Amino acid sequence: MDYRLKRDDLTEDEWVKLAPLLPAHRRRGHQGADHRAVINGVFFRNRAACSWRSLPKDYGNWKTVYNRHRRWSLDGTWDAILEALLTGRDETTGPERAVCTDPAVNRVHRPAVTRPTPPRDIRPVITRPAPPRDIRPGKMFEVANW
Repeated sequence: MDYRLKRDDLTEDEWVKLAPLLPAHRRRGHQGADHRAVINGVFFRNRAACSWRSLPKDYGNWKTVYNRHRRWSLDGTWDAILEALLTGRDETTGPERAVCTDPAVNRVHRPAVTRPTPPRDIRPVITRPAPPRDIRPGKMFEVANW
């Protein structure tokens, strides 16, 4: 793999903090995919909002990245990483976590956007005008129909 740093990949300082928090490979002596490439692949997928199969080959096999992300989600590795990284946060913010959201990606469900429809019992009754009695061509323009 090409280890040149891409714009949004983990820096060396970030990797030094993150590496001890990751689990060891499941099988002894196993040469699996690099954890750093997998994490960069997960970050890329979240940023690009692409499917797992559309993941660039720079991050390894998409199935490896997916399986490891899923396994770490189920066994609590991502939660442990988040807790470890939050221990150094500024204590003036209190015990609550600060959550940042990008308003460009926040969407509202369609019924929340449209005007609510009033209940059936208070809807105004809409009546249609009665059609003219004689609608034959030419009869509509007689003086009696005015």
